[in-house]
Amino acid sequence: MKITGTFLDEISWDIPHQNWGAREWDNDFGAMKAIGIDTVILIRSGLRRFCAYPSKVLARRKGCYTPPVDLVALFLELSEKWGMTFYFGTYEGENWYDETLDDEVSIACDAVREAYDLYGSSPAFGGWYLSHEISRKNKSVVTGYAELGRCCKAVSGNLPVLISPFIGGIKIDPDNPVSFQEHERDWNEILCDIQGAVDIIAFQDGHCEYDELAEYLRINKRLADKYGMQSWTNCETFDRDMPIHFLPIKWEKMLLKLNAAREAGMDKAITFEFSHFMSPNSCYRSAGNLYNRYREHFAL
Repeated sequence: MKITGTFLDEISWDIPHQNWGAREWDNDFGAMKAIGIDTVILIRSGLRRFCAYPSKVLARRKGCYTPPVDLVALFLELSEKWGMTFYFGTYEGENWYDETLDDEVSIACDAVREAYDLYGSSPAFGGWYLSHEISRKNKSVVTGYAELGRCCKAVSGNLPVLISPFIGGIKIDPDNPVSFQEHERDWNEILCDIQGAVDIIAFQDGHCEYDELAEYLRINKRLADKYGMQSWTNCETFDRDMPIHFLPIKWEKMLLKLNAAREAGMDKAITFEFSHFMSPNSCYRSAGNLYNRYREHFAL
């Protein structure tokens, strides 16, 4: 199973910044295109006070800084150039994981309306990504998914909405990893609650053991089919087994995960994320080696 999409981790949470400009990003989009990537997903358009575009909404409501470069405009321009579909990642405030949402959904919806007014005319603008991540049923985030997903679809004429949650496996919760049965029960309830607001679910694949992954993905596919959603896999190209966070993954491990996704019948494979962990242009030299091994394996 080949990777055909990647996140763009520009407003980073825990990944070092590469300080790229337009030329470096153009080169990287070309490297993505060379292996068949046709979809790029902005991981988030803002985090706390930093933004990927000059947002008047976020400056006013969250005190966000105005960036020196409009990265959303740049990514859309490059997506058009290289024939890719762009998903806009929503603003990530700090209160979504609380019991009450306060005004975080309202802020995110205002930013969605602003973004679609600014960029929705681009032929590459193809959907939305809800940036918050959960593994089990979190009432606050599930409510936010439903409200913000419906907002995105209403603003844009029903463009698809993507989420990328994670499996609560042994690598995230070694004392109490989620069982297959618990995972299925929780996500059956969650998908029921967000049906009609979310179209695509792309579980991260790095939090469980490699020999468990195919079964979790089969559950994900079965549930997505039940609720009329697409089931993608988010193949993490960084290594969760290392004591250093985060380095490019070993090719053997990546292949195990792609094979599990193929066995489970996933609709599409995306990655978090190409530019740091798989690109020949990455600040990590081993990322370029991973790119070479991937191209050799798939004869690209």
